Amino acid sequence: MAFSGSESRATRSTKIVISGGFGSGKTTFVGAVSEIMPLRTEAVMTQASVGLDDLSATPNKTTTTVAMDFGRITLRPDLLLYLFGTPGQARFWFLWDDLSRGALGAVVLVDTSRIDESFAAINYFENDSELPFVVAVNQFEGKPVHDLDEVRDALALDASVPLVTCDARDRASTIATLTELVGHTLSPAVLSGPAGRELAGSAPHA
Repeated sequence: MAFSGSESRATRSTKIVISGGFGSGKTTFVGAVSEIMPLRTEAVMTQASVGLDDLSATPNKTTTTVAMDFGRITLRPDLLLYLFGTPGQARFWFLWDDLSRGALGAVVLVDTSRIDESFAAINYFENDSELPFVVAVNQFEGKPVHDLDEVRDALALDASVPLVTCDARDRASTIATLTELVGHTLSPAVLSGPAGRELAGSAPHA
């Protein structure tokens, strides 16, 4: 629906995927930025997860996402984002295809203290999906800060993929990360690709 006067642009809505390894901050990210009460499909971790989930770096984690997190943010007056957070454990990866279907792009969160947990998500969006994505290094309190060039090398991340830092607990920081992703999806390099040509017809103009 178009608006009159100063609100002449139609409001568009689109889907964004928030992904990353187990315990990387996906649920926190969605909760920090969502303007509605986020929907969470979390379950209490029990002895059944022993040997399946590595909790050595997240000893205080007592719940885990078993389907998805869902939130919503009005990024600007003409752009509404619906956020879908993926589960991080390998046994739930089969859900990633469904959650990614129809999305504009993805944010992959990285915890540098458990960088190996990020490889599966990055590999998925590099090789098994046509979605453009950005990688966001989640700056957890008390964790060492690494140079982004070093992180890119450690992830073997292609130079064309934006790499930024964020604080998944901070609303302004998560909004900045989403803004980076939207800008990336509208870049000429992305729009010239197979997914970009399809997105060009539905994405809002900058």
